[in-house]
Amino acid sequence: MFKTRLISGIFLVAAALLTIMSGGIVLLCTLAAISLIGMQELYRAMGVREEKFNLLEITGYVSILIYYLGMRFDYDRFGMMTVLLSLILMMCVYVFCYPAYKAEQVMAAFFGVVYVGVMLSHIYLTRNLEGGAFIVWLIFLCSWGCDTCAYCVGMLIGKHKMAPVLSPKKSVEGAVGGVAGAALLGLIYAAATHGKILEYALICAVGALISMVGDLAASAIKRNRNIKDYGKLIPGHGGILDRFDSVIFTAPVIYFLARFLI
Repeated sequence: MFKTRLISGIFLVAAALLTIMSGGIVLLCTLAAISLIGMQELYRAMGVREEKFNLLEITGYVSILIYYLGMRFDYDRFGMMTVLLSLILMMCVYVFCYPAYKAEQVMAAFFGVVYVGVMLSHIYLTRNLEGGAFIVWLIFLCSWGCDTCAYCVGMLIGKHKMAPVLSPKKSVEGAVGGVAGAALLGLIYAAATHGKILEYALICAVGALISMVGDLAASAIKRNRNIKDYGKLIPGHGGILDRFDSVIFTAPVIYFLARFLI
């Protein structure tokens, strides 16, 4: 299992390097594809999709494609408009197909658009900021870096459970180590790229805190739905949402912090 996770992890890092360094349409299309897969995983978990494709599910996929298309042209003008359009389209499906879908399914379908598609799109938006070619890596430094540091510190000195019911293996000591480790990684990265040291460290520390919320939120959904993993796409890691659960939360946070602080 460790070997499988390691090989998959190396592949993911290589793919991230290639797509994020390319930026532009390559990154946009990659994120759109990841969003569609992640939404499908969530729709299966939340009961939007049952035995086969349905109109509500397809509306969610079409909505996120429209959102990414609008973002490609002008996010400030079309971003919010396309998100609201997706809600309107889903309510049309709900009304005109009544009683084919339950209100909970419609809410879960719209939640999938925002939680997976819109949140992940901030990787692209961060990449397009001034200096975004360097800033965008803070998203992964603070999320995956925090996860690694928290795991190591927790294994060594973790005693006090952070969320005993939701995630028994996570400790308060691990969480502190994760935040501190992410801040240190941000500081080292700033020094290596001639970035703003204090700002990068602060952004990574805040991002690390949020990444833990994202991780626990994804775990909470799985526990509510009685599933172990969202999917099996990535050997040793599970599905897209199992690997990107923390990145989903940190991407928009890093985007806005970078706009205000850098």
